[in-house]
Amino acid sequence: MSRIEGVLKALKEQGRKALIPYITAGDPHPDQTVELMHTLVDAGADIIELGVPFSDPMADGPVIQRACERSLKHGTSLRQVLAMVKSFREKDDATPIVLMGYLNPMEAMGQEKFADGAVDAGVDGILTVDLPPEEADEVAPLFTARNLDAIFLLAPTTTDDRIRAISEHSSGYVYYVSFKGVTGAGKIDVDEVAANVAHIHELTALPVAVGFGIRDAATAAAVGQVSDGVIVGSVLVDTIARNQADPDQLKRALTDLLHPMREALDSLPS
Repeated sequence: MSRIEGVLKALKEQGRKALIPYITAGDPHPDQTVELMHTLVDAGADIIELGVPFSDPMADGPVIQRACERSLKHGTSLRQVLAMVKSFREKDDATPIVLMGYLNPMEAMGQEKFADGAVDAGVDGILTVDLPPEEADEVAPLFTARNLDAIFLLAPTTTDDRIRAISEHSSGYVYYVSFKGVTGAGKIDVDEVAANVAHIHELTALPVAVGFGIRDAATAAAVGQVSDGVIVGSVLVDTIARNQADPDQLKRALTDLLHPMREALDSLPS
């Protein structure tokens, strides 16, 4: 059982929902990432999605694009991101880490070398935004052999046949994108999300975590009622941008944003 599967199974048994924050590695500075990861855990994170900065993050809106720019300005590389995870593991061996990014940096390192490096660092799952499962024949076996969960995206427009196909290639959880568009681009329709997630649950046994559009405790709770977990990204990355000049204030601001979401999720009826 992977660390991701174990955490999600334990949460389900407790009648709780997963809180999965996303930050971009190296933003606002590589030296701060590990400390920010621990801050997220202290504020209630169950799983962390750690973005690998890329020069052309086509699925992301302006907020995360600028985060990638800030990170890359400091020269953050995929090797450094793996080193950050390894450093995080010195104090935290329990919180699952999912690397979220694009195919190019992984291919530049070499797929097998990347998979070995991810395991050595303590990574638990990989979400490659621009790698559809139909084209993952080479890399998927590398992940499976190393007990790395392969996580794929589902959209409101994904057909039933494709949901089933994606689920067959997935492990850990599936990431349901709550609306059409890039990250940070729109407002979530909870009723639509509820209907779509219920339908996805009919087609897969995997947990369904919902991302895009979760900005506060109220939306986290509303989405948590109809899913297995909520993924919080752009609002956290925007908070980092607004508080980057003061590291201590930055940690307080992230806690002030994330902790109420944890409380709201934990207040849901089990």
